[in-house]
Parts: sequence; structure tokens; C-alpha cells
Amino acid sequence: MLKRTALALVSLALIGSAVAAPKKYTGYGALGVVDGKSGGTYTLALGDSPQSLFYYGAIDNNLGLISQQLFDGLVEFNLATYKIEPALAESWTVGDGGKTYTFNLRKGVKWSDGTPFTADDVVFTYKNMIMNPEAKAGDVGNFKLDGKDVTITKVDSDTVKFTLPRPAPAFLLQQRYFIMPKHKLLKYSVEGGAKAGDINTAWPTNVNEADIVGTGPFKFSNYTTGQKVTLVRNPNYWKVDGKGTKLPYLDKLEFLIIRDPQAQMAQFLAGNLSQLNSSGAQYPDLKGKEVAGSPIKVGRFTALFGSPPFVAYNFDDKDPALAKVFSDVRFRKAMQSALNRDRIMDSVYNGLASKPGCGVAPANKAFYVDCSRQLGSFSLDAANKALDAMGLSKKNAAGIRLLPNGKPLELDLTYGTDSAVYPPIATIIQSDFGKVGVKVNLKGILSSKLLSTGMSGDWDMILHAFGDQPDPELRRPIWQPGGSLYYWHRSLQPAKDGDPALVAKMFPWEKDIYNIFNQAATTTDPAQRKALYTRWQLIFAQNLPVTPIAKPENIGAVSNKYGNYVYNLGVIPGYNPVPLIFQK
Repeated sequence: MLKRTALALVSLALIGSAVAAPKKYTGYGALGVVDGKSGGTYTLALGDSPQSLFYYGAIDNNLGLISQQLFDGLVEFNLATYKIEPALAESWTVGDGGKTYTFNLRKGVKWSDGTPFTADDVVFTYKNMIMNPEAKAGDVGNFKLDGKDVTITKVDSDTVKFTLPRPAPAFLLQQRYFIMPKHKLLKYSVEGGAKAGDINTAWPTNVNEADIVGTGPFKFSNYTTGQKVTLVRNPNYWKVDGKGTKLPYLDKLEFLIIRDPQAQMAQFLAGNLSQLNSSGAQYPDLKGKEVAGSPIKVGRFTALFGSPPFVAYNFDDKDPALAKVFSDVRFRKAMQSALNRDRIMDSVYNGLASKPGCGVAPANKAFYVDCSRQLGSFSLDAANKALDAMGLSKKNAAGIRLLPNGKPLELDLTYGTDSAVYPPIATIIQSDFGKVGVKVNLKGILSSKLLSTGMSGDWDMILHAFGDQPDPELRRPIWQPGGSLYYWHRSLQPAKDGDPALVAKMFPWEKDIYNIFNQAATTTDPAQRKALYTRWQLIFAQNLPVTPIAKPENIGAVSNKYGNYVYNLGVIPGYNPVPLIFQK
């Protein structure tokens, strides 16, 4: 979603200077956003029931979609420029060579129950949730640099200060964490006398609606189990439009729980959903309906954010023979030759996808390196020759290659059955891999279970996706060996900085990537950071920790009844422009 190269390094440009507070609302005129009118209901789809209503208590994309309408962070993205700008912090200064960040909080902000928002809430959230290693959706890893802790202190009721052990170029980008109400969550926290893990028990799905308060555009109203989550307008929201009208415009925001993508589309076309975040698989039908006169608008958008699919092989598979094969880069390269990306982009995404990056989205002009040459092209002949060359030339009567122990080279491919794109991708992979003597059994589960299944290690091959970010540092837990989400080689977790025992288990190319991410995290020179991440992407392409498949375009559709629909370069994690939407 990055249109300029300066975003990732904005913190460096600000060292020793203050950021001027902008207007509370930016018009985003380049995106066609206008001042609207108040009133109305907007209805979206959730792919599954939320596991909890407490953001830091569960890793749950559905909960995230709800939470981004209830809570704010210290900073946020400007939808027109995708640069960082003030949110709950109206300004900040960066000092001591990039080792201190002092945030001046926006005065007069109130929680949705009328309680004043203060620095105590910020410090409480960071210490008891974000920096809490027991919080399921916390992010403690980003607050320990070179084995030393980042500290946060309250300067006064309107000011907080972060002190870093060393400069961290992407630190400002990371401060989009949702701030939570201390007065409602104290009893679940260590500060309130509870155990560190008790924070995960806050706000279960049967919580009293009055207990959930936020500073975001909407506030929680009710949850009908398995059916619907309802939010209503937060009268205390701190943003106004260009005319001074308080946002959000809408009175109500509803999330209908609809698991099947086809059912979501049917509900959208029936007028029961206001918008549909779709895929290339559904684009022809949607666009056809628009052209035929349906009261909808359908758009295509080049994606920075969004989750490109990949396949991964389990280096620590419970079957030692498979683990040995999967860990061999020759096998991963051979199977990449049997991965028909062009067919997937054409038949699954209807041509609305491009060749993937290697950990960085092609739209990210600040860091992207074209690795398509290293990824090669589809060739079953090349795949067969490569598998033969690594000693897997023997086959059984069914044409399945035999492992060195004499057993068939047979594996399970785990994928999400409730996705519009995973099932056809899995079927194509099964067919083409079978043509080179590798038997693939399809093992479908709910998409919401893919991450937990990957983390469990109970899989052979998995079809999954992780969202792109504007700076590779923000995806360090995924791509740095030993990171908390580097689950295809789980035996490296957690690779604490400098731990020789864990680093010794890494393949040489993994050690290179491990060191690159450590260096890039401390380097403040933009050219040096770009050079380091360029090297990482090329190592990625040569060794395939995972095998990237495609980078889909974002397809968005909205009812003609609404204005200010913005999808642009993708759904931004932790931010959504719904407050600007109005009913015509």
C-alpha cells in the first residue's frame, strides 16, 4: 500500500524534531472521499465467529476486523498517502539518535463510556498486553532489542516516552497497536493482581456490552452467537470531517457471520451485505452483474497489503523420511518447477493476480526486488529431472516415487476449505505433483485453523498466506529463522538473539537470513537497509523457506447506496475507513 519510499524511514527524518498535529480529519481527496451525511446502517461479513471480544486475547482475523472499529492506536496510516500520521498521539519527537520516542497524546479524547483517555491507558496497554509474553496476541518480541527491553514511561497525563536500547528504524511504524481501557481491564492484569495469562480471559463473547469501551468510531452493542456482531456509533469519537461534523457518519455497523464465500456473495447481491471483499475467482460474476445494471460498484486494486498464498513443507515432519526430503532445497526447487503459477493466476484468479514477490509485495517500491527469474517457470520435465537427480527415481506400480526407505513419496496438503481460492489451488497442485510422481492427499480444514495447525507441527505441506507490510522489519517474526511464526522449521523456535545452540541448527542460508534481519533492524541508513533486504529476497528465492504462488489483486464491491468506499491498495491491518462511509 506504500506509494512513497519515505514511509519506512519516517522516524529517521524526524529525529530531534516535533511532528505538527494535522487536522483531525484529512479529506483524502485523491481517493474521491467527500464530506457525507449522518445516519444509516452498514453491513459486512465475517468469515467465522470471533473466538473472543478481547483483541490481545486471541489470534483471530475476525476479531481483528471488529476491533479496528472499536479502538485506535497512537498513530495510523493516511489512506491517501499511506504515510504514518498522528492518531491518539497528536505529535511526537524522536531524540537521542533515534533511541527515544516521546508521544504527546491528543487532549480531550474520551473512552466511549465518557471516561477520559490518558497516558495511564497507554502505559497499561503496552506493559500488560503488548509486552506481555503470555498475551496470545501480544507482540513482546518487538520490544526486546539485542536482548534488552524497550521501556515505556508516563511523563505526565498527556505524554508517554519509549526508551530503546538502540535505534530501530521501523519502530514508529509498529506503534499502531490498539490502546485499551485501563479502568475496564485492570482486574485481568498483572498490575491489578492477576497472573500474566489471565489477560486472555478478558471480554469473552458473553461479556456485558458495557464492559467493552474504546476510543474508535463505534462501540460494542451486542453479539448474537454464531450469527451477528453489532456495533453502534461512538458519540465520543474524536474525529470530525471537513465541515466539523462528528464522525462516524453511520449509526450502526453490523457484521454477519457467513462462512462460505459463495454465500457471502449471494447475500451481497441480495442486498443483505453493504460491501464484499472479494477475489479474482468471483470478479467476473460481480462485474457482470454491475454491467447488467445491478446497483453495485466493483473495483480492482493493486495490492501492497493483503495475504499472498504460499505452500510450505514441514522441515520437522513427524515422518523422519519426509522431514529429510522437505529440508532438502533440491526437493523444494524441483516441486516449484511443478507449481503452475500461470494456470493458478489464470483459472483461480481470472488473471487478476501477478507473479509473487519473495517476502515483499511488488507494489512496495521501497524494498521490492524482482525475483521471478530465480523462481523460474513451470516445467514438469525439469521437476522430473530434478527429482531423479536427488535419488528419488524409483517408483512403485502406481507411478509414485519411492523414498530411500522404500515407502511412497506421499504427503498431505492442508488447506482452507472455506476459502474461494484455496480449494482450486490445492486441486491444481495435487494434479501437477501427481504427474511427477509425488502423491498429494488433500486435507481440508477451516481457514481460521490454518495458523494454529501450522504452529502445531501436525502437517506435511500447508497452503497458507501471510499479509504483506510496507517494511520487512514488520514481518521479521515470519521470515527470520527462529521467529515466532517461522513454523515450517519449528525446531528453531525461539531463536533468541545470539543463542549459539539454536543458530547452530540453522541451515547456512538460514543463518544468512537470520543475520540480515539482525543487521537491518539496527541499520539506520536507507540504502544499507535496502541492500540488506535485497540480499534477503534473493536468498529467499534460491532456498524457498516457503514457495510463493501469486500476488492477487484486491477486488472490492460496494452497494450504490453508500459513498466514500475506499479499498485502494488493500485492507490495512488495524485500520479501516468505515468511519468515512455514509448512506446516500
